[in-house]
Amino acid sequence: MTIGALALFAITLFVAAGSPGPSVAALVARVLSRGHRDVLPFMAAMWLGEALWLTLAVFGLVAVASSFHDVFIAIKWAGVAYLVWLAWKMWTADPAADGEGLPSAGSGWKMFLTGMSVTLGNPKIMMFYVALLPTIIDLGSVTLLGWVELTATLLVVLAIVDLSWVFMAAKARRFLKSPRAMKIANRISAGMIGSAAAAIATR
Repeated sequence: MTIGALALFAITLFVAAGSPGPSVAALVARVLSRGHRDVLPFMAAMWLGEALWLTLAVFGLVAVASSFHDVFIAIKWAGVAYLVWLAWKMWTADPAADGEGLPSAGSGWKMFLTGMSVTLGNPKIMMFYVALLPTIIDLGSVTLLGWVELTATLLVVLAIVDLSWVFMAAKARRFLKSPRAMKIANRISAGMIGSAAAAIATR
């Protein structure tokens, strides 16, 4: 891959990933309600999911993936169901309990599976790699080394974008000291996650 092609891919991905969507809403809501310490499995799953879509696009496996449409639909609805449950837990959480009523940091696999389902079931992400990516890069000429370079670029860009959202949400959370402020934050977070679930469900 040339530097120019990688730069164009990075810039386009940065714009697409930086625009708020269901995954960003879920990530920010989680940080606002519980802090940033247990969101790494969620982010890792998001990055892995996007790397999977990139791999499918580069190696021409999109047609194969489309034959497993029902599997992706099941993954999508599993993610929606968990997000709805998480939104309900946030809405009803006791602000004085410091979020203990929510899934704990030990539920890393739940966070990972939710991040994966949100990414694999998000049509916005799917269309980026299936429809937009071929207009940016000649996928037919991408070698194995080129795929490695694209994947590395993807991971760097997504890490910058998502960690920036986490940083901003964590800063905002520091101002939420009183139980009333925490209750409002939990309700806002619940609304954001509920909206993310609705956005995924209706697409």
